[in-house]
Amino acid sequence: MKGIWLHIKKQGIRGLLASIPIIFSYLLIRFLYLTIDQRVAPLIQKLLGFQIPGLGLLLILILLYLVGLAASHWAGRQLFQIIEAITTRLPLIKTIYSVGKKLADALSLPGEQAFQRVVLLEYFRPGVWTVAFVTGSIVDRKTGERFLRLFIPTTPNPTSGFMAMVPEGQARSVSWSTEEAIKIVISGGIIGPEEI
Repeated sequence: MKGIWLHIKKQGIRGLLASIPIIFSYLLIRFLYLTIDQRVAPLIQKLLGFQIPGLGLLLILILLYLVGLAASHWAGRQLFQIIEAITTRLPLIKTIYSVGKKLADALSLPGEQAFQRVVLLEYFRPGVWTVAFVTGSIVDRKTGERFLRLFIPTTPNPTSGFMAMVPEGQARSVSWSTEEAIKIVISGGIIGPEEI
């Protein structure tokens, strides 16, 4: 009975962690939709004198574009630093914000600069594989053997993990995208591709 309870608890926690990005996305979109589509869009349509189908959605996309534009400039980054400083002082919000920020940081790493490709690496013992990201390669000057520099992320936080260098032949290439592999890590293996 105790084993069943531990299994249920473990899977419940995994389910919660896998749901965090979905919940964040839903809450953000719902907030934007309620704020913009139900309050701002009617005002704009009243000023124009006619109704525009999908105006609320269009305004949300424009808002997200402007936020992204602001985040890529100095003044916008300063504003986001102030918001982060405030949120890290509030107990419950600090936890939620830090998880969301780590997730966003992990997903926004440019693939060409951070992770070149996804591989599987035997880990713990033969026959047990883990996800690893190739960050570069290096050649052994004495033997000429090529080694891969790998980042092995930890579940459910892909921003922490281990660095390893292994002979290229020991890493198994897969066709997964970086985003697919990160989803596998964050969800504890619940979400991800069906094939290697």
